[in-house]
Amino acid sequence: MKESKSLADSRLSASPFARPDFHRQQRKGVPEVILTNSKTPEQSLAIARAFLERTGRAILSRVSPELEETLCLEYGREGFEWYPNPRLAIVRRDGTTPPPTDGRVGVITAGTSDQAIAEEAAIVCREMGCTVYTAFDVGVAGLHRLFEPLEEYLHAGIDVIIVAAGMDGALPSVVSGLVDVPVIGLPTSVGYGMGGKGEAALLSMLQTCSPGLAVVNIDNGVGAAAMAGIIANRAARARRGEG
Repeated sequence: MKESKSLADSRLSASPFARPDFHRQQRKGVPEVILTNSKTPEQSLAIARAFLERTGRAILSRVSPELEETLCLEYGREGFEWYPNPRLAIVRRDGTTPPPTDGRVGVITAGTSDQAIAEEAAIVCREMGCTVYTAFDVGVAGLHRLFEPLEEYLHAGIDVIIVAAGMDGALPSVVSGLVDVPVIGLPTSVGYGMGGKGEAALLSMLQTCSPGLAVVNIDNGVGAAAMAGIIANRAARARRGEG
C-alpha cells in the first residue's frame, strides 16, 4: 500500500536522534516548538535546520547562552529573531510568517516576574496567526490596575485570555469571574517557602471557584498558547461563517 507523501515526509528524520513533526501546524494549527534545554546545541541546530528547510521556520524555546552563540555563528546576529526575556529564537527563511487569522488572544501577568513565561505564550500565539494583546504587572496586590486592560480586551472582542501568575496564583480566578470568555491559568515558578516554585499557584488555580478557568502546568507557556490559539482561531473561523 502506497503511503501519502505527507505521511512519508513526516517520518523522515532530521538526524539519527530526532523525528520532527513537520506537518503539526498543518494538521493541528499548532506549530512544533523545539524545546532545547535538554538537547545539545548541535542537536537543536540540526532540528532547526530541518524545520527551516521543510517549513521555512524554526522556533526554539529555552535557549541556553551556548545555543544562542551557536545560532549567531550559523545565521548571524541579525539572521534570527531573538526574544531575550523568554530566551526564545525564531529562524525564518525568506521572511516566512503565518497568515493572520483574526483570532484574538489576551495575555495578562500578575507580576513582572511572570513576564518571561507570558511572553513565550504570546509569541507562540502570534506564530499561530493570532493578534495578541498584553498587559503585565496587574496582579491582586493592586487590583485596580487590572480594570483598564480588561476593558480594552473586551472592547476588542477578545476570544480567550491567558493569565500568568505565581505566588498565590489568585489572578486567573479573579479574571475568570469577570469575563464571559475562556480563561487559561498559567502558573509560574515564582514563589518561596511552603508555596514552592509555582506549586501554590498551580493548586490555587486548580481549586478555583470561578467557572470557565482551565489550567496548564507550571511554566508551560507553549501549552497555554496552543490551547488559546486553537480557541481563538476557531472563534475567528466562526466569525467568518466557516463553522
